Amino acid sequence: MIRTVESEPHASPPVLAAYSYCEAVTGRQARNFAYGIRLLPAPQRRAMSALYAFSRRVDDIGDGALAGDVKVARLEETRALLTRIREDEIDEDDTDPVAVALTHAARHFPIPLGGLDELIDGVLMDVRGETYETWDDLKVYCRCVAGAIGRLSLGVFGTEPGARGVDRAPEYADTLGLALQLTNILRDVREDAVGGRTYLPADDLAKFGCSAGFSGPRPPEGSDFAGLVHFEVRRARALFAEGYRLLPMLDRRSGACVAAMAGIYRRLLDRIERDPEAVLRGRVSLPGREKAYVAVRGLSGLDARHVTRRAVRRRV
Repeated sequence: MIRTVESEPHASPPVLAAYSYCEAVTGRQARNFAYGIRLLPAPQRRAMSALYAFSRRVDDIGDGALAGDVKVARLEETRALLTRIREDEIDEDDTDPVAVALTHAARHFPIPLGGLDELIDGVLMDVRGETYETWDDLKVYCRCVAGAIGRLSLGVFGTEPGARGVDRAPEYADTLGLALQLTNILRDVREDAVGGRTYLPADDLAKFGCSAGFSGPRPPEGSDFAGLVHFEVRRARALFAEGYRLLPMLDRRSGACVAAMAGIYRRLLDRIERDPEAVLRGRVSLPGREKAYVAVRGLSGLDARHVTRRAVRRRV
């Protein structure tokens, strides 16, 4: 069973300053994520920002312009720092604010820090230039870079006492992470191709005549690009449907946070489905007013109640 968070953790001025740094990083680098976590109480919001800031550091190493061997060395240095955080060896006056904040968060929330090791493993896959033949292959990568983040976040959220099926909460959090990551892959297909990366499974690309890749603003000649996108959208929707079973297991504000972030990505999927070639012309995004609507819907509990009703109908 996932432990619930029962009290607000005390934070000293140096720790609060470290959290403020992490929140600033989150606000600059992850607008969708920042939009969702603003619905959380301050201690949980800060802890989520610390998780994001550490994850952003790992991602930035992988996405940077350094040589591959230097990236590997930097990632292993970051893994060594994670070990020090896990072993509670970071002092409050340490010069690394991300390490200070994450150490404090890990002391007060049951965060499974091994998930950040998985994230590092996933970014190493990027550094090595791995490609994926099948969806099962791609799932391994997605679980590292996104499913693990879902499980880490669950450590901050906790679960509601007496929630039904709570032993499956980590599984649902992981699956929701996969849904978000597959949506990211669809949204960024052109950007990734320009950077020399291909994430969609090779057998899916071949099935729809897209093995030539996406180097331009138009699909490959003779391909069924729309068919490919619609196929992957259906896969992402199935993942969302499974992952949304997590919502009734969370308290109201944690559920609102998850519903807001997931809702933004589900609406991105809607836009991509309506105009598949839009992802080849530029990044698909939502206007602020639509994100606000999604947040209000999440805070009202509409998504959680909808999932609960569907689960009841299945049992009946």
